[in-house]
Amino acid sequence: MRGVMPVRLTTIFKVVFPLLLGGVILWWMYRGEDWTSIWHGVRYEMHWEWMLLSLPFGVTAQLFRGVRWVQTLEPIGQRVRKSTAIHAIYVSYAVSLIIPRIGEFTRCGIVKSKDGASFSRSLGTVVTERAIDSLVVALIFGTALLLGMGVWQTFFHQTGMSLEGVLQSFTSTGYLVVAACAVAVGILLHILLRKLSFYDSVRTAIRDLWAGILSLSQVRRPWLFVLYTLSIWGSYFLHFYLTFFCFDATASLSVGCALVCFAVSSVAVIVPTPNGAGPWHFAVKTMLLLYGVAEPTALMFVLIVHTVQTALVALMGLWGWTALAMDNGQ
Repeated sequence: MRGVMPVRLTTIFKVVFPLLLGGVILWWMYRGEDWTSIWHGVRYEMHWEWMLLSLPFGVTAQLFRGVRWVQTLEPIGQRVRKSTAIHAIYVSYAVSLIIPRIGEFTRCGIVKSKDGASFSRSLGTVVTERAIDSLVVALIFGTALLLGMGVWQTFFHQTGMSLEGVLQSFTSTGYLVVAACAVAVGILLHILLRKLSFYDSVRTAIRDLWAGILSLSQVRRPWLFVLYTLSIWGSYFLHFYLTFFCFDATASLSVGCALVCFAVSSVAVIVPTPNGAGPWHFAVKTMLLLYGVAEPTALMFVLIVHTVQTALVALMGLWGWTALAMDNGQ
């Protein structure tokens, strides 16, 4: 019983803390809002056809991710079917809605059970994949900063504000949110590192993990890997950008504005909450305000877009789980 209790407490913490963190941030953002007005905007002001057009790109982003994963597994002798990898990706993102970042381990467990791939070596390729994605996000963020610099300078000039003034107007609650997110990221890293303790042989696990990390240097047709990576992030961007046309207030914003918002949203989802709920809303809303969108509209935008995209992730996970359950291994 002594050994069971800490495990249960850890599991509860990993589920409850992300939900609590995201819930607190959302409550803070939407406290005092007129929900009747938001509902009216959703029913009568929103152009749902653009939302529908954006959804296929949410699917293709994960599809390309699955195909790219197969390519990184091949050099280390792990033969995984594309269908298995793609469905495992679908499921991994869905289960991360319950326990953030657990999906990385879930998908490795799926390819092990379905196609006999090494769990630790598969995990190594996931580490490599995350490193590549982090580099892409950094490049997107840098590009967004350059594209948005003129807009920010114009904004500060027209309003008479300065960077110091913006920081001073940032409330203590805002700083508390940022601090809480930083602590949450630290806790997430701690949990990920402790996952290695599940292996019987730590030395073997580390060796296999390292082999998976090095798999990128042995990938056949590197140009195809680059193409898949561009397709993944191009799909993510279109999945986000097309939602701008759902509202009249955001439809007139530039592609540069969308790229800036997309960049900060990609960073915000690092915080371990379900699909970035809370930090994602906070980051995108803040940037929309900077570009002159009224706060009620910005709040409605982030609420609807994030809710619909999260529902899509859940549906894809259900589809992937069903497909894997019906898979006979052929």
